[in-house]
Amino acid sequence: MKLGVLAIQGSFALHIRSLGRLGVEPVEVRRAHQLDDLDGIILPGGESTTFSIVLNQDNLGERLIARLESGLPVWGTCAGAIILGRGEGIPPRWGMIGVDAARNSYGRQVDSFVAPLDIDGFDHPFDGVFIRAPGFSNLDPDVVILARFNHEPVMARQGSRMITAFHPELTDDLRVHRFFVEQICSSFV
Repeated sequence: MKLGVLAIQGSFALHIRSLGRLGVEPVEVRRAHQLDDLDGIILPGGESTTFSIVLNQDNLGERLIARLESGLPVWGTCAGAIILGRGEGIPPRWGMIGVDAARNSYGRQVDSFVAPLDIDGFDHPFDGVFIRAPGFSNLDPDVVILARFNHEPVMARQGSRMITAFHPELTDDLRVHRFFVEQICSSFV
């Protein structure tokens, strides 16, 4: 299996490391042609406005949107989730998942925290790292909430698309990456 990680900025190297530890072939995606032959892609955390600027170069954004519309599995963490979601303002949202995604819903950088999360199907809590995390609201009926923090959704999926408000790549726990590979990408390959 060959999974891409949008390698523009943010925590892409940690996602690459996690995928490699799972035995998946990771691909750093910086150019549109690197989207060919992927079985899925991760849009990592980072600054969502920077993502939208860089995605306008080399037709990378247009090509990525076309691949996602054709069914390429995708996981957006934090800023990646914002771009995949719906909403007004900067950055432009793609509406690829039926969730409104609002920036910085859990506070600023100084308000970062780690919280244990009960994720559906996991046998023990996962340490969710929240850094300027987005909030998810107004979920479409077919969006499945996989985890909540203080009763609010922080991990969800809709078909071949998954979002997390937290950063699993900042831990050594591979369960969320494994879930993406085995439950989302494998069922669409």
